[in-house]
Amino acid sequence: MFKLIFQLIFFSILLVFSANSKNYEKIIINGNDRISNETILVFSEISDDKFLDENSLNYILKKLYNSGFFSDVEVKIENKNLIINVAENPIIQTVHIEGIKKKSLKENIYDVLILKDRSSFTSKSLQKDEINILNLLKNKGYYFPEVISSVQKFNNNKIDIFYKINLGNKAKITKISFLGDKKYKDRSLRNIIVSEEYKFWKIISGKKFLNENLINYDKRLLKNFYKNNGFYNVIVESSFANYLGNDEFELIYNITSGKKYYFNNLTLKFPDDYDQTNFQTLQLIFDDLKGKIYSINSIDKILNEIDKIVLNKQYEFLKSTVSENINDDLIDLIFVIEDSEKFYVEKINIFGNNITQEDVIRNNFSIDEGDAFNELLHKRTLNNLKSLNFFKSVNDQIIDGSSGNQKIINLTIEEKPTGEISAGAGVGTNGGTVMFGVNENNFLGRGLEFGSKLSISGEAIKGLVSLDNPNYKGTNRSLNVSMENSTIDRLDNFGYKSSKTGFNVGSGFEYYNNLFLNVGVSSYVEKLEINNSTATATLKKQDGSYFDTFFNYTFAYDMRNQKYKPTDGYISRFTQNVPLLSDSYDLKNTYDLKLYNQFFNENILTWGFYASVANSINGKNVKLSDRLFLPANRLRGFEAGKVGPRDGNDFIGGNYVLAFNANTNLPQLFPSLESMDLSLFFDAANVWGIDYDNKIGDGGKIRSSIGLAVDLFTPIGPLNFSFSEPISIGKYDITEKFRFNLGTTF
Repeated sequence: MFKLIFQLIFFSILLVFSANSKNYEKIIINGNDRISNETILVFSEISDDKFLDENSLNYILKKLYNSGFFSDVEVKIENKNLIINVAENPIIQTVHIEGIKKKSLKENIYDVLILKDRSSFTSKSLQKDEINILNLLKNKGYYFPEVISSVQKFNNNKIDIFYKINLGNKAKITKISFLGDKKYKDRSLRNIIVSEEYKFWKIISGKKFLNENLINYDKRLLKNFYKNNGFYNVIVESSFANYLGNDEFELIYNITSGKKYYFNNLTLKFPDDYDQTNFQTLQLIFDDLKGKIYSINSIDKILNEIDKIVLNKQYEFLKSTVSENINDDLIDLIFVIEDSEKFYVEKINIFGNNITQEDVIRNNFSIDEGDAFNELLHKRTLNNLKSLNFFKSVNDQIIDGSSGNQKIINLTIEEKPTGEISAGAGVGTNGGTVMFGVNENNFLGRGLEFGSKLSISGEAIKGLVSLDNPNYKGTNRSLNVSMENSTIDRLDNFGYKSSKTGFNVGSGFEYYNNLFLNVGVSSYVEKLEINNSTATATLKKQDGSYFDTFFNYTFAYDMRNQKYKPTDGYISRFTQNVPLLSDSYDLKNTYDLKLYNQFFNENILTWGFYASVANSINGKNVKLSDRLFLPANRLRGFEAGKVGPRDGNDFIGGNYVLAFNANTNLPQLFPSLESMDLSLFFDAANVWGIDYDNKIGDGGKIRSSIGLAVDLFTPIGPLNFSFSEPISIGKYDITEKFRFNLGTTF
């Protein structure tokens, strides 16, 4: 009985289907001119069974409409013929963009259009393109543009599209404010973000206009800054612009910092069959971080260390994850390294590089075609590409390859302008300086960094041209070449004038964990002119021309928790210049150490130690232009260079320099003056040693001073000045209790 009922239902459904389905023997297409029958059939996705019901006909209709080729479509079956009637959309001959003079802006507008030359026209796409243009102009700082579109029709179903654009004035950022529980002063936060306040002298910068992309980037920078300083739950709410009138805006960021968090227990889990000794360095890092302020930079260092272990120990199929457990203000981190499914890279495709050459991109790959796919190394590749700063975005897609264990990696990049023009000016107690520079960070699309700089001050004219390849021959080693020319006139107070021309060739790389090595060879031709009216007979002998070639190297050990405004850690540098082929044979050694400690919310104690030695290895006197002077920032309260030994009336520097500095910033004393920073300092230093006459000097007296430093952000640039009280003074020293410097770059 059940079987009979089932058969009846089945045949009933079959009859209904047959009644609503029609068969056809032939396909007839009408109305198409440009679009071929074959193309229409492909887009219609007609099945081969020759039976079509109402749903199938509607499906064909929808597919043809969605193709964008047709303004009208009819699909029906008549007399056993499948008839498809179409009316083609007009074809666009030319898209005209009027009202825009700047060629690059015109190109940017054309790039965002859906409707382009020789494409099919739809009114819906035209409306979308108007919105696309408005959004683009808004991101370029034009917040009040007008866009009017029109269509001109021609014979043969062809049209031209016209966009008449009135840009209006750019939206100027005249004020940047930070609201909420921000913890830091507005000035400090302005140094974090990219957007900047409009100033009339910043004629080059485009960062002074409202730009949605830059604002979103600012929010990420602010969030990272707070998280690097322990504010794990920081919220940077949607920034907004307050219209002030006259095309001026106040850019506002609302920040909720939350409480500060600290690292607690950091642990590592990895497969049992892995050699534990390979991961011992991670345990040392874990022990060092416990109890310190939470920082995403510290987590990145751990992940980078994992990358290095994976690379050095040739682990192939790995993936890593990080989990966090929060208890009050303490954060436990668990780093898990585990085996992943075994895949191999069949092919890597790169899209979007119109300027950057493909080999430059591939040189930054940590994984290549034919290699075992490793998630950690793939992430490292993406980070390498992003760190080049050539691209607006780097996106990846991993798809199945030709077989089950093969993967294809598709990388899509969006390039950005990499050139920069800079200019600057400053004035201080020692005179004024102007500077002009041109830089290109992706020269010729080869990933080369080209730079040129010219600076002019009261006593010096300096010019520099440099070319740097940060990934020489696809390695993580840089190769740089520079040429410079300088004229330094110090005849009045230091007894000499130097005219120097030369070049430098060098290379830099990370030698070991956080240990960086730079090596190079420099060669100079110098004409040294001695002041005959004041110089002693010994110094007069140095008058003449010199050719010097040096081998120089620098070791730098960087253990700071962050590069910008570090709050913990230290950085140590040692530099040596060794004469190779030289007329003077002057050997220089320099050591520089800075330590950072945070003892209150914003209070950072900075310790500095500086030492330098210059001697001639062939027993001659150190050339006057190679002698050592105390850097101005190492001993405040004294005129720059006018400390230590003097020959006659000329300050001639010494063979040895030693300096110690301690500095701490003060709490905000004037809440209404957020643009001002105060700090207390103690400086102690000495310069001594005259190789040709040990009677010259002051017996190695230590100079010292205490004082108050003020950093004030003014409308025309940063103003730095200090009030110093010398404690111990040498015989010939010239003191300077007040010092200031005002300068800006635009």
